[in-house]
Amino acid sequence: MVLNYIWIALVIIAVLAAFIRFCITGDAAVLNALVDSTFSSAKNGFEISLYLTGVLSLWLGIMRIGEKGGAVGALSKLVSPFFVRIFPGIPKGHKAFGSIVMNLSANMLGLDNAATPMGLRAMKEMQELNTDKETATNAQIMFLVLNTSGLTIIPISIIAYRTQCGAANPTDIFLPLLITTFFSTLAGLIATALVQRINLLHKAVLIYLGGLSAIVASLLFFIHGMEPAQVEYVSNVTSSLILLFIITSFILLALFKKVNVYEAFIDGAKEGFSTAIQIIPFLIAILVAVGLFRASGALDLFIDGIRYVVSLFASDTRFVDALPTAFMKPLSGSGARGFMIECMNTYGADSFVGRLSCLFQGAADTTFYILAVYFGSVGIKNTRHAVGCGLFADLIGIITAIIICSLFFS
Repeated sequence: MVLNYIWIALVIIAVLAAFIRFCITGDAAVLNALVDSTFSSAKNGFEISLYLTGVLSLWLGIMRIGEKGGAVGALSKLVSPFFVRIFPGIPKGHKAFGSIVMNLSANMLGLDNAATPMGLRAMKEMQELNTDKETATNAQIMFLVLNTSGLTIIPISIIAYRTQCGAANPTDIFLPLLITTFFSTLAGLIATALVQRINLLHKAVLIYLGGLSAIVASLLFFIHGMEPAQVEYVSNVTSSLILLFIITSFILLALFKKVNVYEAFIDGAKEGFSTAIQIIPFLIAILVAVGLFRASGALDLFIDGIRYVVSLFASDTRFVDALPTAFMKPLSGSGARGFMIECMNTYGADSFVGRLSCLFQGAADTTFYILAVYFGSVGIKNTRHAVGCGLFADLIGIITAIIICSLFFS
């Protein structure tokens, strides 16, 4: 529903803006540019979707190997003691814990198709403990905020889009994105814990949060003071090594579990193919709307207005050009994806704006969409502090993305 209104608004504003410009200038080129953008955007959307067929098939095949080899299950066991502490409203040993851990683990590994069913199951199981069926419980809100904060270890789709848009090294945003999503998730967790009065100073919680924070702090300390070229080199090498390690460990673990690796890969690759085909109409629709919005001049006016305000307080306003992706992400993943691709096509995939738009895209998830789907699936109407905590995590993600992108790619 939200995407429907966004799409209509983009198209109507674009047409009105172009018509007003035509009435003022009398230049028919304004209208011609609007029409031409519909065809070029549709072509671009199809070409991107077609290319994604190969990339998604490859990565979802690898992910399926990891899934059948027990990588998700191993990650679930690893983080289980932590989740027990941040969901005090769920009795120890309750079946909901298994679904929660599996959902968040699948999200971190980029298994979106597997994450959603497990997330809906987790919400249903938590709803069984809910005494007020129309009001969200603390556990349900914590679960939703952790989902919307978007912690992802392997950003498969973003890497795929960067490849299609001509990035020299599509994985160079891997490490910056991991750091960015860590801070957005940490912000969402702390905000929700404060509202719900959850003790984050418990030994188990401190060990997990302290360990992750130490790793991120070490990375930032290590690159502090380096020249931009050195930082980019370290990011590229580290990202490649981590991805290669994950792929290799998935395969070795699957072999140890006596999984037919080839069949598992084919099974996942088939899902990647069908997923790429399914997104063609949605991607074309949003890219056409964004293309119209830009061709009409409405996007430039919007960006120039924000840039003027920002220039009053800061000298570096490069990040402003990527802000449409950040503004759109809480409302629509498809809409944000369209702006991200538009940024990379306009400024270059390896430009500061192109990379920052990718960080914005991966810094958080579609907050309002997730809240609508997950809460709607169990009939919850009163979401309490879920929206506020989710949007706070989004805001921290945006701020962190700007800082991290400046640090890595300045």
